[in-house]
Amino acid sequence: MIDALYVGATGMAAQQTSLETVANNLANMNTPAFKRSQVVFDDLMYREAAQQTPAQGEPAGMVRIGLGARMSSVNKVFTQGELRASESEFDVAINGDGFVPVSNPDGSLSYSRLGSLRVGEDGLLSLRNGLPLDPPITIPRDAKSLQVGETGKVSVLTADGQSLEVGQIELAMFGNPSGLKPAGEGLYQATEQSGEAQLDRAGADGRGKLAQKYLEGSNVKMADELVSLMLAQRAFEANSKIIQAADEMQSISNNLRRS
Repeated sequence: MIDALYVGATGMAAQQTSLETVANNLANMNTPAFKRSQVVFDDLMYREAAQQTPAQGEPAGMVRIGLGARMSSVNKVFTQGELRASESEFDVAINGDGFVPVSNPDGSLSYSRLGSLRVGEDGLLSLRNGLPLDPPITIPRDAKSLQVGETGKVSVLTADGQSLEVGQIELAMFGNPSGLKPAGEGLYQATEQSGEAQLDRAGADGRGKLAQKYLEGSNVKMADELVSLMLAQRAFEANSKIIQAADEMQSISNNLRRS
């Protein structure tokens, strides 16, 4: 009976995490370049309950009963989001795989799927949250327009009508993108699981190409998330019923009287 209570509790805790993950996916359904999360579960250790009666000619074994489930990890799913046309020349999307390195205030690097760019007070081309791209790209103050090529070459149109190349946007690739650590605001940080970043120009060695005047939409699909929501809810209810049934059986056992 006690094992059933524990197993039901672990199942409820695991499904609560699944529910929270689905809720976060749905909340960010319209966030540019957002990548949905997916919960991975593991079964817990097994307890040897009794000696198994072997069939004729087979060796004896033990009956092993599982002790529940747990959340193993919450992984990001980096499938491509829909590209949506934009009127702003500062909107840039990555069409394919790859991340753009940006510099944090402490000097470390984070990685982004781009989006709406802007020019900071220091003239550096930055994300909308103010973090500059790495390597840095300086936009002249007299620049009239910004041009970003498919391979990441950045150029501006100067006041005298000349095209001036000002930098190159590089894309980072990882051996295991699912191992990246989400840091909020569309940023990710490298970990031991993701491996080190491998930098090169856009379009090289499987990297995606850049699309100016486009924004990448979220890869969250409402229908899929609603199905996951219902499954998590039903699994949570089933595990709560296990706890209720185990409690009732325990109560019956405690109230037994000898005739």
